[in-house]
Amino acid sequence: MEQVDVVIIGAGAAGLFCAIEAARRGRQVVVVDHANKAGKKILMSGGGRCNFTNLDVGPEYYLSQNPHFVRSALSRYTQWDFIGLVAQHGIAYHEKEFGQLFCDHSSKDIQQMLLAELTEAGARLRLSTEVLSVQRLADYHLETSAGSLRCDSLVIATGGLSIPTMGASDFGYRLARQFGHHIVDYRASLVPFTWNSRDRETWSDLSGLATPVRVESHNGTSFSLPLLITHRGLSGPAMLQISNYWQPGESLIIDWLPQVDVTEQIVADRHRHGRKTLKSWLAQFIPARLAEQLVTRYGSNEVLAELSRAEVSTLSQYLNQWEFTPGGTEGYRTAEVTLGGVSTDNISSKTLESQINPGLYFIGEVLDVTGWLGGYNFQWAWASAWAAGQVC
Repeated sequence: MEQVDVVIIGAGAAGLFCAIEAARRGRQVVVVDHANKAGKKILMSGGGRCNFTNLDVGPEYYLSQNPHFVRSALSRYTQWDFIGLVAQHGIAYHEKEFGQLFCDHSSKDIQQMLLAELTEAGARLRLSTEVLSVQRLADYHLETSAGSLRCDSLVIATGGLSIPTMGASDFGYRLARQFGHHIVDYRASLVPFTWNSRDRETWSDLSGLATPVRVESHNGTSFSLPLLITHRGLSGPAMLQISNYWQPGESLIIDWLPQVDVTEQIVADRHRHGRKTLKSWLAQFIPARLAEQLVTRYGSNEVLAELSRAEVSTLSQYLNQWEFTPGGTEGYRTAEVTLGGVSTDNISSKTLESQINPGLYFIGEVLDVTGWLGGYNFQWAWASAWAAGQVC
């Protein structure tokens, strides 16, 4: 049985970064993963450009049953620290919008940076290696498909269930339960919504159409971002963001004209353009095909001058507070993250070590910590990995 200081299960963003930090301290580190390639989700993230962090990072951009849990790690390894590492490797990047930072060329730049750092630090990477069992005796004993390992520190960086084609599994949750940790109910998030049976037939014809909206969840959280209509449902940044706050069976409120007070605008326009139909008036603000669809569903295409005060009020509510009840979501197949996971109740926010089992650490997405769309989940991976890497 091979004896090492640290075994890290999971060769994704968090696992690789933790290995780098631990190995830099002189620890003998082995990273194992059942996948045949390290950092697969890094490679496909951000449309192949990897949204590796955000210029504005804080606890308010994360969901957890303990909203303060992220503070320590995020404050000690910041976005500026990771940006500095990226710059040190000469990786060109740009701000897309809302502080989101992407590689100019390819996500592979981040993957290759981590692998280069891993090699330089002296950590070892064992791919296509399945962990068959884990036991805690005087230390941690692992049986793998490539042999047995013993270690003082065991780090779980196995992620969540999102994108199973990348090798995602519930291994981390099962292991956490084995060692006495509670699992917060988990589900797919940062995920597109699907049509309900009533809307599917009429709306799927608008597939590919995008427009800025304001979307609000049942609990009052809202986002003003682009929405994308697909043949399966509603997607785009607005819907991915709000999916973190949506519960099955709830409706969402969509404002199709977030920059327009419909009542005020119609009152102003009816004097100058009173012969305009609703459809042509609406097409000033949103794509014409969407305007036609909304007017058709509204059931009237009157000219502005003929609208009564009550009709204007009804139209305003219809356009600014359109109710959408999703049939569901596309699930883990296309979800960017898994909401929920290993409860932080018995995890140190400073070291990410289990308070039940000394030497056992949980980092990254496997924990009940979920960031918004925009580089926040990667920053949590770097920060939590760095924190654990200083002590494991």
